[in-house]
Amino acid sequence: PDIVCLQETKKASISRHMILSLLGSDFEEYVVLPAAGTRGGIILAWRISVCKMLQTRIDNFSVSVQFQQQDGVAWWFTGVYGPQLDEHKIQFLNELRLIRSQCLGSWMIGGDFNLIYRAEDKSNDNLDRAMMGRFRRLLNDLLLKELPLSGRKFTWSNERASPTLVRLDRIFCTAEWEDMFPNCLLQSSASQISDHCPLLLGLHDLVQGKRRFHF
Repeated sequence: PDIVCLQETKKASISRHMILSLLGSDFEEYVVLPAAGTRGGIILAWRISVCKMLQTRIDNFSVSVQFQQQDGVAWWFTGVYGPQLDEHKIQFLNELRLIRSQCLGSWMIGGDFNLIYRAEDKSNDNLDRAMMGRFRRLLNDLLLKELPLSGRKFTWSNERASPTLVRLDRIFCTAEWEDMFPNCLLQSSASQISDHCPLLLGLHDLVQGKRRFHF
């Protein structure tokens, strides 16, 4: 990958040596939101040979970077780590509204939202429909569309004998961003060190001429 966004960083202080040993020497630039204990940390790193950073912002639950590609096209990416408490979830959704009001143009947002907006995103009926409605309204108000995840329905498991499965990790984008990358493909991979499945997004992975169906 050319851009990496990691959640659940365990260290409150991330050194340059740790970043390079974790991701490799190609990822020389990065932005970090330190973890609070063992939760809430985000590392957003990128290859400077592929894109450069124009500006960044760090908020309570997210890290945002405006990238500029070699062809001069610029777009925003926001990596999120959604909180668990309901009052913090509302703050999180308000934070995303503020970010969008200040980060104009093509925008992609992804990570662990700790929220769902559809009943089918959870394997049981224990649903917080009020919070689902708040999340759904945010997506509608910001005109965000979800990138379909190929080959997997859920991205998190509580790893019990009779597990609860939820799709907490996802990627959304604006129509402008999708027009820039019409052949992008979102996939996942297995993980032995986390209860979440890593998401892998290729910007030019679909076969030319076979665009995703829109409605």
